[in-house]
Amino acid sequence: MADSKREIERKYESEDSGLPDLTGVAGVAAVADKGVAHLDATYYDTVDERLAESSVTLRRRTGGSDAGWHLKFPVAPGVRDELHAPLSDTLPDELAGLVRSRVRGSELLPVVRLRTDRDVRHLLDADGGLLAEVAVDAVHAERLTPGGGETQWTEIEVELADGGDPALLDKVEKRLRKAGVRPSASASKLARALAETVPDKKRASGPAGDPVTAGDHVLAYVRTQRDAIVELDPAVRRDAEDSVHSMRVATRRLRSTFKSFGNVLDRAVTDKIGDELKWLAGELGLDRDREVLTERLTAALDEVPATLVRGPVSERLHTWSSAEHGGARGRLLGVLDSHRYLALLDTLDALIADPPLRKAAGKKPRKVIAKAVKKDFRKVTGLVQQARELEPGTDRDVAIHEARKKAKRTRYAAEAGGPALGKPAKNLVKSMKALQNLLGEHQDSVMARQTLRELSAVAHAAGESAFTYGLLHEREEQRALRVEAELPGFWDGIKDRAASL
Repeated sequence: MADSKREIERKYESEDSGLPDLTGVAGVAAVADKGVAHLDATYYDTVDERLAESSVTLRRRTGGSDAGWHLKFPVAPGVRDELHAPLSDTLPDELAGLVRSRVRGSELLPVVRLRTDRDVRHLLDADGGLLAEVAVDAVHAERLTPGGGETQWTEIEVELADGGDPALLDKVEKRLRKAGVRPSASASKLARALAETVPDKKRASGPAGDPVTAGDHVLAYVRTQRDAIVELDPAVRRDAEDSVHSMRVATRRLRSTFKSFGNVLDRAVTDKIGDELKWLAGELGLDRDREVLTERLTAALDEVPATLVRGPVSERLHTWSSAEHGGARGRLLGVLDSHRYLALLDTLDALIADPPLRKAAGKKPRKVIAKAVKKDFRKVTGLVQQARELEPGTDRDVAIHEARKKAKRTRYAAEAGGPALGKPAKNLVKSMKALQNLLGEHQDSVMARQTLRELSAVAHAAGESAFTYGLLHEREEQRALRVEAELPGFWDGIKDRAASL
């Protein structure tokens, strides 16, 4: 299993100025000279540099105290999550999986070699504890792909110790600036090496302009959701908090966008992609739905007085949740490595590169996008009205669930149209999100009652009391009825929001 750490560091240009005395920095009691390390790192990427495009770095490094394979993902400026695996001749399977959404079927090749003479200092507190590591790096970079060149430079790198106070970096930077040292223009050594050794024929063109047409706006939203899926893939594989939910939302946003903007993107093409996105969302939802239900039922059980808890209800809930999680987790990892999933990512790339645009895509965005959003909103209106007219029961539950799904779709359409429609779209997004949350409370109650009935049956078969499950079931039913009672007034307060588009 690869080790993981949060890396917080800053880089600075260093030509002839060298490293100033840092003992005057507040909180730094001593600066310890740790000598010079000789590092030799080979960075890997695809031919078209997909990892570098995403600011992801993958390297095999020898020398120093952490020789091995390093994979780094950007978190924020100056902050990266680093995974470290032991030194080996080939890329470890775990790290290969974490870059698969970007690499897919392409081969990872050596692209840059960096040889660094690292002069290391440790900044220590009064007790001798490590505050930060400061290194003066003399770097020689060589591009390993055809037509590349070589370059060299010197830089200062300041890395915060694990658990350190980020405010220390500000204090160190203030001292460096007084000595004439300036922040580096490059986010990483690799980025600088690639920029300075790139063959002339591969020099990048300028950034794309702002969206102009309706098609531009819709494709910008599609691209954002595609990027979210790709970028969340490693987090899902590592079981990072909220990653599965976020990835599922991105797939739903994409699918909704294809449905809402059929006047912009040809549905003869996008419906097939939508079917694959529905499949992926379903796979992601297996574990997410369990997670939501577990949290809901656990909280509900905590509210029950101890005298009314009959039998091992908490233990049975935990057993159900753990079993469901284990099975769903293994299945999901298989999905992310499947040909079907990787083919879906390739299909999304192809659609963005060569979109199936319809005539309306070339028109000004406001009218085209507003029309699509209003159409979705009308569907929500009809479903809410239908739910209000039905008697409590299964039919009303289904109608409310359908209204919730259409509210999501309307919300996502308004999100996509936000840059073109402005404040009215933002207001509609807020209204649909609020409606979605209200109706989601109702659907969660429906699913909770179904799970409670299943758990009750298992408990009864084991000779245990089903009393507490029935109590929880009744409370969930009351929660659903409260939502149904609240819906008419809630809807009357927001139903006119689409009129201002």
